[in-house]
Amino acid sequence: MRQVLIHDPTLRDGQHAVRHQLGVAAIRRYAEAADAARIPVVEVGHGNGLGASSLQVGLAAASDDEMLSTVREALRNSRMGVFMLPGWGTSDDLRKAIAHGADVVRIGVHATETSLAERHLGFLREAGAEAHCVLMMSHMATPDELAEEAARAVGYGAQGVGIMDSAGHFLPADVTARIGAIVKAVGTVPVIFHGHNNLGMAVANSVAAADAGATVIDGCARGFGAGAGNTQLEVLVPVLERSGFATGIDLYGLLDAADLAERELMPAPPVTASMSIVSGLAGVFSGFKHRVVELSAAAGVDPRDVFFELGRRQAIAGQEDLIVDVVAELSGRGATA
Repeated sequence: MRQVLIHDPTLRDGQHAVRHQLGVAAIRRYAEAADAARIPVVEVGHGNGLGASSLQVGLAAASDDEMLSTVREALRNSRMGVFMLPGWGTSDDLRKAIAHGADVVRIGVHATETSLAERHLGFLREAGAEAHCVLMMSHMATPDELAEEAARAVGYGAQGVGIMDSAGHFLPADVTARIGAIVKAVGTVPVIFHGHNNLGMAVANSVAAADAGATVIDGCARGFGAGAGNTQLEVLVPVLERSGFATGIDLYGLLDAADLAERELMPAPPVTASMSIVSGLAGVFSGFKHRVVELSAAAGVDPRDVFFELGRRQAIAGQEDLIVDVVAELSGRGATA
């Protein structure tokens, strides 16, 4: 069987679904359950990564230091992962994460802006951490463009590279083309795929990624994440196993961890609801959902129109202020119609 390494960002990406309000007690219990299930990498932090807790994108219930120390203590077998977006986090945040025992550090950048990760990837390699680079909103770039960016990241020192389907926009053929191009460009460097479930394709897309040569696949317990959520981990693992990929994860332990996550981390598991479908079709980051719905309701405009307009403008994470502009423009049009 071919080997696939599972990376579990439940305690990081899942934070988007609860406005970054996971407490340390629940974080500890899930980390212990994930460790017992032999999940290789457990990622933790604010939904937007190290240093991101703020009024603009949400104040976290626990500090980075509290979350990292809690998970580090809980993990006996699994490695601890963290995520950082340049501009939110800094080298000081990376230094603190490494001091807390972070084993795998991912730097996230927009799909065509790998150069923003150069300094941080270099710092991580010098610090001795395993450095990865993930290209976000990857539907906004062609397979060849993504392959070029991934190869550039490897040149900067990335020991793993890959793509995030941040808007849940892809179909399996889209994933196959992009992962295949990246694998060809980076040779033996591990290739990563991170899916979202806006169109109900996250598991199928993840299997397509593995078939195309990705060796690191992400998934969250119960799909915990913004909007329609992420690839559902406890479904992904047995499907990969049936498809001929070995994960080394204990199925019963994984199911127990997923049950715990549903009880203690989330008010309800994510569903593929109308707004999530529209954001996937429009190619807009799912984390915009709450803000789009709130502002649209207040202004009396259709949130679906807002999503499609944001997609037309190619809005990306960090451009939440653009939602205000779009809602105001659409409201103005309605007032003069």
